[in-house]
Amino acid sequence: MIGIDPLGTGGLLWTSLMIIIVKVLVIFVVSLVATMLMIWGERKVVSGMHNRIGPNKAGPWGIMQSLADGIKAFFKETFRPSNSDPFLYRLAPYLMFVPAFLIWSVIPLGGDFTDGQDGTVTIFGQVTRLQLADPQIGILFVLAMSSIAVYGVMLAGWASGSKYPLLGAVRGSAQMISYEAALGLSLAAVLLASGSLSTSRIVETQNSVLDWNIIATGIVPFAIFLIATTAELNRPPFDLVEAEQELVSGFNTEYGGIAFALFFLAEFMNVITMSGVIVTLFLGGPQPIGGLDIPFIPGAIEGTLWFVLKLLVFLYMYIWLRATLPRLRYDQLMDFGWKVLIPVALGWFLLLAALRQFSPNGDFVDSLRVTGICIVVGIAAIALFMAALRVSQKNRERAAEPQQEGSPV
Repeated sequence: MIGIDPLGTGGLLWTSLMIIIVKVLVIFVVSLVATMLMIWGERKVVSGMHNRIGPNKAGPWGIMQSLADGIKAFFKETFRPSNSDPFLYRLAPYLMFVPAFLIWSVIPLGGDFTDGQDGTVTIFGQVTRLQLADPQIGILFVLAMSSIAVYGVMLAGWASGSKYPLLGAVRGSAQMISYEAALGLSLAAVLLASGSLSTSRIVETQNSVLDWNIIATGIVPFAIFLIATTAELNRPPFDLVEAEQELVSGFNTEYGGIAFALFFLAEFMNVITMSGVIVTLFLGGPQPIGGLDIPFIPGAIEGTLWFVLKLLVFLYMYIWLRATLPRLRYDQLMDFGWKVLIPVALGWFLLLAALRQFSPNGDFVDSLRVTGICIVVGIAAIALFMAALRVSQKNRERAAEPQQEGSPV
């Protein structure tokens, strides 16, 4: 932690070390508890939207149902298919579960960022942040950890030694890689606006609602990031990886017991994790809404409350999507990623970069001129792209036509 937390600037003392250990334990415990509550909340909300009851027996309002399911999964007998690869079969669940925890280490969970403050707090005389670490490459760390989940999906399907998990793994890896490109381009727009890779610095630059990156980048990168994140999380309507009508259960078909529970926990924990990333990048993280002040609550704790409230909005939205939207076809999924999201994300990033370069002061005439030129270039690029698609379609149709008798083969 030395060099990436204010605690390490003067050397690590026992007090500093204990604060770091407590932060690690808090992140671990809160993440697990939040995941169990997310599973319970999704069951209850979806059942309400579908006019069903949902869990209502284990504990008040069924709130202990997730704990009961976890205990049952932990004590269930585990198995391993005879054709599986022993090492990779056991490794795959952890490649999905562990990165979901690690991403939380760079997300600011609180702190006072109002009036130009940097979000640091004082605990037992030690200056620190309400996040485990704040490296200068925090966002790159988030991208690296989210990319590791691709290996978990791919290795789970391949190491199982069965065709249905393998098909689910191929689908999953292709889907996640495709939407990772659009996600990275939309994230580049945030970095362009913030001028930093540090998550705390990104939150610090969003010191008012008009400075939130959802507005500063023009909403489009936020929409693309939200859609790409939904696809990365394999959430409806992008849950082609676990299409039970086609693949039994997808990449995790041959898993049971605690191994399956790790996949299950990772899926729901990633929803909370990536919602936290969205709040941090686009909605100011712990920054208050419109300068509102919650009375009788210290600024650092108030930041945590704002972060949680924003987080709950996205968690509810993901549950709502699951309850309402049908699953896309796989060709629709890939077409939307490669032919729509990536070109739009790239074009919007180039527009923002051009405005920043040729209209740095925000002059209306310069901005209008740059925007007009970009629109003309964009229309020309779209026309060329559509022409290329039509030529490709005609070539496929020509290749599919049956050859006439006597024609050369």
